[in-house]
Amino acid sequence: MAELDADRAQIPFASEPGFKSFPKHLAEDCVSYSIYLLSTTPSLPAPAVRRRLRTIQAAATAYNKTILKDYIWQRENFDLHIIEQSPEHHLHLEGRTCFGDSIADEWVIVYLLRELSRQFKDAWIRCEDADGEFLLVEAANVLPTWLEPDVGKNRVWINDGSLCILPRDIGQSSADDVRPGKKRQKIRDVKPVSLEQALDFISRAPQELIRSPTIEEEAFYRLRNYPAQISEIFHTARVTIPRNLAYVLHRTPAHVNPAVEAFYLRDPISLKVLQPGFASQIRFPPQDLVTTSVKFTRVDYAQVRSQEFVEPPAWEKAIEQSKSLAERDRLETGMKLTCGFEMLGADPQNQDKRSVREIGLLLDDVKSGEEPLPTDTEISSWGQHEDSEDWLDVNFNDFEDELSGRKGARKGGDRTAKGFGDKAAQDNLQRIVDRFQQLMKDDEEGGGNAFFDDDYNDLDSSSDDDDDDDDDPEEDKEVSYDEDDLAKAMREMMGLPTPKANTNATGIRPENRVQELDAGTNDEDDPEEMRKEMEGMEAELRAAGVLNLDNEQGSGASEDPKALLAKNFLESFKGQAGGAGPAGNFMSSLGLKLPPDKDDE
Repeated sequence: MAELDADRAQIPFASEPGFKSFPKHLAEDCVSYSIYLLSTTPSLPAPAVRRRLRTIQAAATAYNKTILKDYIWQRENFDLHIIEQSPEHHLHLEGRTCFGDSIADEWVIVYLLRELSRQFKDAWIRCEDADGEFLLVEAANVLPTWLEPDVGKNRVWINDGSLCILPRDIGQSSADDVRPGKKRQKIRDVKPVSLEQALDFISRAPQELIRSPTIEEEAFYRLRNYPAQISEIFHTARVTIPRNLAYVLHRTPAHVNPAVEAFYLRDPISLKVLQPGFASQIRFPPQDLVTTSVKFTRVDYAQVRSQEFVEPPAWEKAIEQSKSLAERDRLETGMKLTCGFEMLGADPQNQDKRSVREIGLLLDDVKSGEEPLPTDTEISSWGQHEDSEDWLDVNFNDFEDELSGRKGARKGGDRTAKGFGDKAAQDNLQRIVDRFQQLMKDDEEGGGNAFFDDDYNDLDSSSDDDDDDDDDPEEDKEVSYDEDDLAKAMREMMGLPTPKANTNATGIRPENRVQELDAGTNDEDDPEEMRKEMEGMEAELRAAGVLNLDNEQGSGASEDPKALLAKNFLESFKGQAGGAGPAGNFMSSLGLKLPPDKDDE
């Protein structure tokens, strides 16, 4: 404690009143979730609340054993624990899971929380990750305009399987605007909501929460095929591995994840155990090899298959003796997996991990003779199932067809039966295309954004009946803009020189010229004055090099407009330097592809 106090004293503002600690943020690959018991009835005593929370814990454990039986978590599993009541906390359940590279784990957790909310009607659940209220991110296209990320925290809750959003005026104090020259109106700036305010509002007026089917459909879109879709997260492959490793994986299939992660994130320290001088530390030597089915997550399997890895000297003979390409693939995949287990157990930073301790206990039981290794007959009885690897193959032409809505339209025969990637990828891509087309259609019809429900319009109009008078000219004045400032900004953006403020080509100050034109003293503009005005503008554009239309021979004749357009377009494409840009995107939308740019000859 003395050391902590000394460190605290070194921070200049740490001793100031009101300073507690630095804000805590979730890691990028973590999701946090909490469950509160709220109802409109009088509050339950703490012992009753605690019993109710334990019941929810037991239900979550039951879901893990039924719906998620044999589920393999990327890093950490779903877990709930009770947070005791204190001045900073209510009595509630809380959990945090690190899902690593598997986004599917995060959505499995959302599915579990949603199911718990359906079973326990008085449970109010919220979840967030490093992006904040990520359910709002999923529904970003259909959210009301006021619901910005900086005010969304603590506003999104799950109850009875539905998505509930706190209204925008929660915790806001309305004040009358009595500035001179303006009519009286309400000021309701949207501000962040604290957890205390959210819990208090839900307890008092749950019927006033926003429950929009459109937002809910978008927020839970990834869960539309759950729980059946959970099985599609995994990939089963046949691999050739040492017999003792096959025994370990059969007893604890979930340990494949930390081993793959150790292999994927290997460093020189973890690779030492694979060197010839460390043969005594090898726990899974490439001897007595067997072929068996191993269950991976798709993320794990893709990481193993995509890695280029030179086999250690101990594995060279086994791989050279492979008789077919399929046998070699199974050996190489098994070699990578086995090396991952070796690195996982040998790395000093992993010694305290639960998976490493359990693997060590299983190997000790085999070494002591308490547990015999499985025979070939036993291994064959485990099943030799193998999934297709088609989901790993991404065809660029199929991808373009999906984006353009021409699924199966490309010539070639066999592609007409299937589209790009798996079914989920096809659905997501088609959903993006459909929403963009709907947005363009609404814009052409002048109907505004069709993604906003009528429910949202009621939010802005509610309790504003006293503001339905005629428009106030003073209000219009606030949203007006200065034309000279706009012209100046446009010139700066285009790189044009700023004209002198005193006079223009006609010898008249710009503001005076505008006043003269607005005065309307003459029904028609003086042709001579107009000609001088145009000549002055042309001179400025020529000086900036924008209006240089002369050809390269200096003949003074203008180039053909089409040739000039093509020239400018190619210059724009060249300026992209091989990256994305307006010229390349425009040509792609027309179905055309320009060849790579080459140096000028």
